[in-house]
Amino acid sequence: MELRGAKIKQQRNKRAIETGHNRTMVAGAVFAVLFMVLAARVVDLSLFNGHQEPRLVKVETSTEIETTRANILDRNGTLIATSLPTDSLFVDSKAFMATGEDATMTARKLASILPELSLNKAAEKLTSGRRFEYLVRNLTPEQKYQVNLLGIPGLHFQREERRTYPHGPLVAHVLGYTDVDGRGISGVEKSFDQQLLGPDGNLQLSIDVRVQSVVRAALMETIEEFKAIGGAGLVMDIETGELLALVSLPDFDPNDTSTVKGDAGFNRATKGVYEMGSIFKLLNTAMALDAGVVTLRDKFDATKPLKIGRFRINDFHGKKRVLTVPEVLVFSSNIGSAQIALEAGTDLQREYLGRFGLLNTASIEIPEVGAPLLPGNWRKANTMTISYGHGIAVSPLQLTSAIGAVANGGILRQPTLLKTNEADRLPGHRVISEKTSEVMRKLMRLVVLQGSGKNADSKFYRVGGKTGTADKQEGGRYNRRARISSFAGVFPMDNPKYAILAMVDEPVGIKRTFGYATAGWVAAPIAKEIVDRIGPMLGLQPSSGDEQLYQPGDPLFIKVKG
Repeated sequence: MELRGAKIKQQRNKRAIETGHNRTMVAGAVFAVLFMVLAARVVDLSLFNGHQEPRLVKVETSTEIETTRANILDRNGTLIATSLPTDSLFVDSKAFMATGEDATMTARKLASILPELSLNKAAEKLTSGRRFEYLVRNLTPEQKYQVNLLGIPGLHFQREERRTYPHGPLVAHVLGYTDVDGRGISGVEKSFDQQLLGPDGNLQLSIDVRVQSVVRAALMETIEEFKAIGGAGLVMDIETGELLALVSLPDFDPNDTSTVKGDAGFNRATKGVYEMGSIFKLLNTAMALDAGVVTLRDKFDATKPLKIGRFRINDFHGKKRVLTVPEVLVFSSNIGSAQIALEAGTDLQREYLGRFGLLNTASIEIPEVGAPLLPGNWRKANTMTISYGHGIAVSPLQLTSAIGAVANGGILRQPTLLKTNEADRLPGHRVISEKTSEVMRKLMRLVVLQGSGKNADSKFYRVGGKTGTADKQEGGRYNRRARISSFAGVFPMDNPKYAILAMVDEPVGIKRTFGYATAGWVAAPIAKEIVDRIGPMLGLQPSSGDEQLYQPGDPLFIKVKG
């Protein structure tokens, strides 16, 4: 019995030893696996993700960025305004003060990372006792990372979004900008503020950023060369009213609202109103021909100045002879234009200017729009000076639309910054007959071929238009040293499609132009450069065939010399 009992005891001990051994093996295996996982995690953190902020690495698993404001696109779908997620820094001052940290030292630490932070205001907010105080809005990812590294208690981040304009100042005056809370302040951002609050419906504009870039560059180069204070440039589809370019210089960067100061924030293209000079002769001639007041064969004596009370109307480079109606326009005779206006009369002049949309504030999808300046009492003297663009001030936008109507068959189109289709396009209204428009196109072409618009002539596309140089009023008097130089035109004249206006504010004559700062030297070359560059972009075929000038006996014949 004793032997048997000893044997049983020995077997039990053996099983216990085996069980213990197995448990030890299992525990060892578990610890080995845990060690390997831990080691792998350490390697991952130290070699791959150690430079990134913990818990913020690849938080977003979706490629879609959710925002609360819709995108704005140009006519070709190019993104010109969007919203990106960002973080703003705020402080729970009670939590901060509970730690006993020094507010001034903390503010200095933060200011070394956030230069826009005011030391005094930051220290006040850190000790205000409020549970929520913004310190800085819209941090960059690097700024957020650096603030996190400071490890300051009571500081937190709030997820927000920031409006971003990928093209910077290129479309500034059209787009406008938003405030820090994403509310539209100017431009289409303001006009369509409510519509843009829904992220699902993008807003598509008529603007073509390629054309906009060309116009801005050409205008900027001229402003710099002639030391001007600013300018404006527009390109409009005269069949639809869509604006492909609307530029005002100087401009600003909507990504940095501190640049919206003074002149940079003023939209010369739509808000500014100016006496546009001799470009009005196109409207004066169209009015007189359309109303049957004159014919192309009628002649006007421009041998000497016209007297209006104690004032005189002179020609800048007068021919000092009798001029036909085409010659009055081509040679830009103030004397002849004033006589044509007198033939038409004040009432007819006012009627036609109203038809062309120049007596009322323009309608456009941005709030920055200027009202025209008109004579308080429209006398005979006003009728005469308005015929050549003095005594009435309109915006470049209004004038572009009016010139488009002169050339497109006589239909005034409402200018728009929205891309349109035939279904929602406004029909426009007739201001002159098709026959008058056809004659005016020929006259506009003659101005470029033989008149003051020669520097607007393109080798590739036939351009027609008119220059305008007007002294600016200062203190109730005209300043001969401060002028507006402009060119308004249409191309291609064999099948008119686009209207162009280039305006330069207060250019100064240079050696290359023999000291002149008139529109023929300043603004006309801008139009040529724009036409040459945007024609191929817009898919226009170069004008073909030889162009025949009119011969003696034809009513459109121009006697260039003498």
